[in-house]
Amino acid sequence: MAIPSGSGTEVLKRASINNMTNSWTPVITGVANHIYTVISVIFCEQGNATESPSMRVDVSAAGSNQIQILEATPLAPYSTFVFSDRIVLTGTDKLEVKNEGSTSSIDVWVSYIDQDWT
Repeated sequence: MAIPSGSGTEVLKRASINNMTNSWTPVITGVANHIYTVISVIFCEQGNATESPSMRVDVSAAGSNQIQILEATPLAPYSTFVFSDRIVLTGTDKLEVKNEGSTSSIDVWVSYIDQDWT
């Protein structure tokens, strides 16, 4: 993606997953000429089980280059984990999450800025 030189928009957005599964699921799927700045990702266990959420960024359009951001982080029953480090996604990058545990009792909430340079 080239450095933007024209006008564009910058919008605060959110994405969510109710009852995250143990399969990789995209939370943000990038689009060409966009820059996404992830502000925070909140994982909330709401099923009285010990869980282990993971998060990665797929930086290739073909799905062949995943960068692990969070790996099987312990999440106690009825607790919340907030990942507040900033992550920048460009173009067709994808932010994906999954539960390394066996249940689907984690809700996920993502706050991010979408800069559109199309």
